[in-house]
Amino acid sequence: MKSRFDGIVEFVAVTRLGSFTAAAAELGMTKSAAGRAVSRLEDRLGSKLLYRTTRHLTLTPAGEAWLEHCVAALAELERGENALMLARDAPCGEVRIDLPTAFGRLLVMPLLLELAERYPALFLNVTFTDRYVDLIRENIDLVVRIGKLEDTTNLVARQVGIQQMVIIGSPGYLAIRGVPYSLADLAGHDCIAGERQEQRAVWLLKQPDGSVARHPIPVKHDIRDFEMIHAAARAGRGLVQLPYWMVQDDIRDGKLKTVLDGMSGGEMPINVVWPRTRTLPAKIRVVVDNLVQSLPRVAQ
Repeated sequence: MKSRFDGIVEFVAVTRLGSFTAAAAELGMTKSAAGRAVSRLEDRLGSKLLYRTTRHLTLTPAGEAWLEHCVAALAELERGENALMLARDAPCGEVRIDLPTAFGRLLVMPLLLELAERYPALFLNVTFTDRYVDLIRENIDLVVRIGKLEDTTNLVARQVGIQQMVIIGSPGYLAIRGVPYSLADLAGHDCIAGERQEQRAVWLLKQPDGSVARHPIPVKHDIRDFEMIHAAARAGRGLVQLPYWMVQDDIRDGKLKTVLDGMSGGEMPINVVWPRTRTLPAKIRVVVDNLVQSLPRVAQ
């Protein structure tokens, strides 16, 4: 199928090189094919573009005017192609990223800011949410997901760690209320609940057979934010179940203590996920590589 652009490349090459023979050699075609392409272009435009003699080619007035437009159009196409190649090979442009709220703010965002400093042409567009994000429909370049992945037919996922949950309380709280040693002991404690998927507040706890089950807890405070639950635990307001990555520094420093060791369940994979494409743009590849390399170190 012929298009309105047929013959333009041949016409520009002929005028630049001064002959159909040289133009055909450069374009990898026969001299007669180059001549026919220019002739068809002239027929479509209804104007003669070249005066042809056995020794010389000369532009007509119409050819001079048309050549100016053709050269400008081809230069613009080349600039566009170069921009695409640069975007493919060098990290630049906007990257839309969605992160889990607490995990994203505390662990992922510092890594992204370091990356943005290394690559000034990279523009971060970051949102924080704990809901399921449809990458394709919402035009998101990359997400970090904690938990079992759903259908990933059109997605690529790289696991970067395992989130482990621990049950903790402050030394002051435990000194007053005592340390629980069994699931039954939780009935005598103030438990702080967070986000829930059902009416009753539950913690994920390991059973004697090694399986993990949802165990109802007596709720003293209901706080729907991980960071505020963490603050409540440090303030001595009760027992909480939180990811180890969030509280590991406080446990090491003695500000919080683990209880029911070995009984807290809820191990969940942490994945970096992005839409499947034939070629991954450099701006996304550099973020993926950075998170895959760095998150296992910080999300222990």
